[in-house]
Amino acid sequence: MSLRLDDKVALVTGAGSGIGEAIAKRFAEEGALVFVTDLNAESAGRVADEITAAGGRAEARTQDVTDQTVWISVIEEIVAGHGALDILVNNAGIVIPATVEEATLADWRTTQAVNGESVFLGTQSAIAVMRERGGAIINISSIEGIIGEPQTAAYNYSKGGVRIFTKSAALLCGQKGYPIRINSVHPGFIMTPLVEGGVAAMAESDAQEFMARVTAGIPMGGMGEPRDIANGCLFLASDESKYMTGSELVIDGGYTCH
Repeated sequence: MSLRLDDKVALVTGAGSGIGEAIAKRFAEEGALVFVTDLNAESAGRVADEITAAGGRAEARTQDVTDQTVWISVIEEIVAGHGALDILVNNAGIVIPATVEEATLADWRTTQAVNGESVFLGTQSAIAVMRERGGAIINISSIEGIIGEPQTAAYNYSKGGVRIFTKSAALLCGQKGYPIRINSVHPGFIMTPLVEGGVAAMAESDAQEFMARVTAGIPMGGMGEPRDIANGCLFLASDESKYMTGSELVIDGGYTCH
C-alpha cells in the first residue's frame, strides 16, 4: 500500500515548532521529502533530525520568510536538487497581542510582513515552479481570519488577508489552467508555543479572561493539538483533495459554530 505523499517534495515554513513541526512530521510519515524551514536554525535542524531518526526524509534550512531573495534561493535549490516542489505550506507566523488602541505601527507592520507578505512571496514563488507540473499550496490562516478578537487586532487583519488572498490566487491558477490547488486552513485554539507565548504576554487579568472565554466557547471542550491541524493539511496536500481549491478548512473544535 503506497503512502499518501509518496515521492512528493514539500516545503513547510515555520516548521521548527508547533503546528509547522507537526505538519512536517506528518508529511514525512506519509512519504514526502520535507524541507523544514525556520528563522531559528537550531529548531529547524532538530525537527529534521527527528524526522530522519524516525525513518523519514527531511532537510533543514534557515529561512526569513519576509525576504524575497531567500524565497527564490530556497525554492531554486529544491527544484535543482529534486526536480520539483510539489507542496508548499505557508505556516510561519507571529502574534503580538494588542487592541486597536494599544497596537504600535511598528508591531502592526511586523505582523503583516511575517503573516501576510510572506504568504504572498511564498505563493508567488511556488506558482512559478508549479505551473507546468502542478502542486498544492496550503496557507495557514486562523479562525481569527474569519471572526474577531479584540486583543489581537493586527493578527486578525493579517489572517483575514491570508484567507481572501488564497481565493484570489486559486482563481488565477484556475483561469490560467495551472494544475495548482491553493487552499487555506483555519486552526482554532491549538496549544502551541505561539498561543502560550501570546497568552503570557497579556496582562494577568486579560489572560485569565481570555482562557476562560476560549475554553467555554469550544463545544468539544478544550484546545486542540498540532497534529489535528497536520492531519487536515495532509488531506489538502494529497490527491484526496483533488477537487478542492480556494476552500477554507476550519479545524476548531466547533468554536466558530456560534
